[in-house]
Amino acid sequence: MKFPRSRRPRRPLLVPAAVAALAALAPGALAAAPTDLPAPEQGLNLLVVGIDSRKGVTAEEKERFRLGGKECDCTDVMMLVHVSAGNDRVDVVSLPRDSLTSFPDQHRDRRTGKLHAAHQAKINGAWAEGGPSFARETVESMTGLPVHRYLEIDFRRFMDTVDRVDGGVPVCTEKALKDPATGIDLQPGTKPVGGGEALQYVRSRKADGQMDFGRIQKQQKFVVNTLERLREGVLDDPDRLRDFAETLRGTGATDRGISATELLRLAWRLRDLPPDRTEFATVPVRGFNPDIAGVGSTLAWDEEGAAEVFRRLREDRPLPAADEIAPSQISVGTYRPAPGASLICP
Repeated sequence: MKFPRSRRPRRPLLVPAAVAALAALAPGALAAAPTDLPAPEQGLNLLVVGIDSRKGVTAEEKERFRLGGKECDCTDVMMLVHVSAGNDRVDVVSLPRDSLTSFPDQHRDRRTGKLHAAHQAKINGAWAEGGPSFARETVESMTGLPVHRYLEIDFRRFMDTVDRVDGGVPVCTEKALKDPATGIDLQPGTKPVGGGEALQYVRSRKADGQMDFGRIQKQQKFVVNTLERLREGVLDDPDRLRDFAETLRGTGATDRGISATELLRLAWRLRDLPPDRTEFATVPVRGFNPDIAGVGSTLAWDEEGAAEVFRRLREDRPLPAADEIAPSQISVGTYRPAPGASLICP
């Protein structure tokens, strides 16, 4: 089934990972948006995380969309979004959930109140142990980049946000995708999906043999195609845009959490950004580490490659090309930046 395409001229594609940024294009939004969003000389860094939390999800939805099982209360998704100081480029780097890191000595566990000694862990456990601030601090420590703003989205908010898009968001695949864990079953081609099926799609990592790397690619494609779908109608309705932004943002208060108004300001900055000025990548990885007691199987970053990626962002420069980074020991983990325009469904 082909998803209907608009015949209107393309507007520039705005690609901060938070799709609600498009709300800024509503008439009158600029006048309502203050100028409190940071504008660092070396660019703005936004950390977007997806939380494995079923809070607010009904029993019927859990069964229908295969959301049963024990939630990990951790970050299934981590995207570091860099907006250039000139607002003429956006780079998005995904951080795999199983990346090995070390938590510092004497950090307090928000679940128990106890202090932990330094220990190794997966990056997705930072949110579980210390909450949003600790997740942000962990990313800052691993990348050497300041995180100026933070946005988190749980299952309920993700589904509700996608359902705000009339007609659904297109997902596309060249090969059939079937994942017994999430229940996703897609035939080759393009298909519009609503919130529940969209969640199945972005959570799927057993459908294509590419593990979490395949899931990351699906997440990046979904972001781009959501933005494209919004361009085809929602942009013309200020009330719907505002509702969309507020649904995605939610009401939770977090340290350095980006506000709906700041999302408006960010989108205004990026209003003329074309698709070929956006790029998506996954941090370079070396391969798998030996299993660690109490931690399990983890991914090792390619220290030199990752350092080069984050050095470029720190200097507000484009991401390195694929041939500038050594291949991974696992082929599915090889660093391959993709322009946003290449991820748009046909």
